[in-house]
Amino acid sequence: MKLAVIGAGAVGRSVVELAAEYGHEVVAVADSSSAIVSDGSSGASGQVGLDTEAVVTRKAEAGVVGDAKPADALAADYDVLVEATPTTLGDAEPGFSHVAAALERDRHAVLANKGPVAERFGDLRTLAADSDGDIRFEATVGGAIPAVSTVEDIEPGHVTAVRGVLNGTANFILTRMAAEGLDYDHVLSEAQDLGVAEADPSFDVDGTDAALKCVILANVLSFGAADDPADAREFTLADADVEGIRDVPGSALRLAAEDGRTVRLIGEATGETVRVAPRLVPENGTLAVSGTQNIVQIETSHAGRLNISGRGAGGPETASAVLGDVGRLE
Repeated sequence: MKLAVIGAGAVGRSVVELAAEYGHEVVAVADSSSAIVSDGSSGASGQVGLDTEAVVTRKAEAGVVGDAKPADALAADYDVLVEATPTTLGDAEPGFSHVAAALERDRHAVLANKGPVAERFGDLRTLAADSDGDIRFEATVGGAIPAVSTVEDIEPGHVTAVRGVLNGTANFILTRMAAEGLDYDHVLSEAQDLGVAEADPSFDVDGTDAALKCVILANVLSFGAADDPADAREFTLADADVEGIRDVPGSALRLAAEDGRTVRLIGEATGETVRVAPRLVPENGTLAVSGTQNIVQIETSHAGRLNISGRGAGGPETASAVLGDVGRLE
């Protein structure tokens, strides 16, 4: 498959670097201010794609991927558009328009960007229904963890709930607070020094990131279980009940430990509700993953409870989910 990659952050760069290992060619790459597009000529190997190593090197050294305009990448001759720009809320732009442009050209789109799937799921479904292209978005929920595809394989109508630890930054902070008996502010500063938390950690510690992932899962459950999509409930972030971890005191974790429990930021999605909040869980239980690990727990009608854990973020990890989706479109 020929890929156009929009977004040259950690995930976009990793998709560019790893695409060949998965049997795909990158024919266009764009960042926020520049692009590079293959001229269509074959190299010594017979491939028509870009020299991906050169693209990544130029981005690292010059801050741009090429001399063309970002719009040129959207107009390139590709099979799949990979949307890996930063997540935005509300109208989910410009990511939504990038995906719309691909579908209007009857091309596929694979998203790592949570915004369009969480905030405009119904619009995406309508565009895909009118296109010969399709959309996939495994990478928007839990990085390398195959949460969406597992729910689809089971069939959403047979899944009663999906819950889990879906944000590595919040989980790192809670893990350190419990292990060292430290308060939130101290551990947050440590996490920022280590690069685990952003300078502005709000998106992670306030529960927004986990809530977006749960909104996406709720949409998968709602639309997947509906006989008629018109009967499905569409969720956005506004429908989520969200509480973050800023107000969790170290004393709460110490008291929980005395009772054999700990605290984790747990998100839960059903076809009717989305909730994210700190919860008490058994200290040695399945949901008590440590550090930056994530876990997704799927409650099913006939197969019991399924647990999938792994790295919920990171360039190569998330790129593996993107490229797995590309493979599903072949």
